[in-house]
Amino acid sequence: MRVDRLWTNARLMTMAADRPGLGIVEAGAVAEVAGRIVFAGPMADLPADTSATDTVDLDGRWISPGLIDCHTHIVHGGNRAKEFEMRLAGASYEEIARAGGGIRSTVAATRAASEDELVASALPRLDALIAEGVTTIEVKSGYGLETEAETTMLFAARRLADERPVTVATTFLGAHAVPPEFEGDADGYIQSVAHEQLPAIAADNLADAVDGFCEGIAFTPDQIALVFDAAKEHGLPVKLHAEQLSNLGGAKLAARYQALSADHLEYLDEDGAVAMAQANMTAVLLPGAYYFLRETQAPPVDALRLAGVPIAVATDCNPGTSPLTSLLLTMNLCATLLRLTVDECLLGVTRNAARALGRLNEIGTLEPGKACDLAIWDIEEPAELVYRIGFNPLHSRVWRGK
Repeated sequence: MRVDRLWTNARLMTMAADRPGLGIVEAGAVAEVAGRIVFAGPMADLPADTSATDTVDLDGRWISPGLIDCHTHIVHGGNRAKEFEMRLAGASYEEIARAGGGIRSTVAATRAASEDELVASALPRLDALIAEGVTTIEVKSGYGLETEAETTMLFAARRLADERPVTVATTFLGAHAVPPEFEGDADGYIQSVAHEQLPAIAADNLADAVDGFCEGIAFTPDQIALVFDAAKEHGLPVKLHAEQLSNLGGAKLAARYQALSADHLEYLDEDGAVAMAQANMTAVLLPGAYYFLRETQAPPVDALRLAGVPIAVATDCNPGTSPLTSLLLTMNLCATLLRLTVDECLLGVTRNAARALGRLNEIGTLEPGKACDLAIWDIEEPAELVYRIGFNPLHSRVWRGK
């Protein structure tokens, strides 16, 4: 077997579902041809006739799949540091939002920015994630809240993949907040999202999925359903910000539409968890927002486990409630604040994150046929990736074999 590159003398976290836990392989190897994995397993099982154009001896280092940040808002204008100060002084998230701050302040800054400016401001955030082994990132719109600005955001997000060696999945989040021009008319704005913004974005093939914010300060389940109906008409999968600040039944709604994921989930109930499991959905936990907002009700991890819902983990990188650009720190937050295990954290940024994006057939595990996206680590054991704070043990990163 002739391969382009062969990594030998490695320990593998394959994350393969047919192996227990992290799918660990001692004394392993990974082989790549044309950006695809053709072998990942024990070196003893490597075909005897294998020859490689390039062989890399890893001297016992660990290889995991490239990390996946499956929920971010990294493309936006401005920042909300002033609101951070307000929150420290006692203002709540809802109070800031109802006073015209929150998402709306970022909308104003984003609408005022050009596509080039949005790309330039997003790149440092993206670079921070890439430096920790991230090879795939999801980027949501939702700070334009009208067709032209939402389109500009998604064009900027797609351009990130031209600027850096990374895979970008784009999500249309028009149903994020009611913009000023629709003040007091959430129903009217939802009609705009479903029948103006979404068709235009679908026509330009700018979105891989459609998202919404189902919450008391955002949109009701019935309003979100109108957006999901439009997404279905355009053949786009859906996902949902659900049960972050209250339980409006968003997860159950998402389950009815066979959503890829429901995200946040602090106020999810057992019925919602069961509905998610029956719909084969993934739960995406976002501890950055939980920490930053000083929330006290954690997502019901035990209920998710009991129902058999796969758990993904993401930064939720955004300017207002989770200005977090470290997936390693995100895992530590999930372990310390939400009580996830080491295995759950690591699977949450690989296999289950791929599930949340509907891309498990392409990324998320070390298996033949998948993209050769790797993170190579200078660690003694996988737990170090969750245990350490402010320390990056990445040795090297491989995207599509390079």
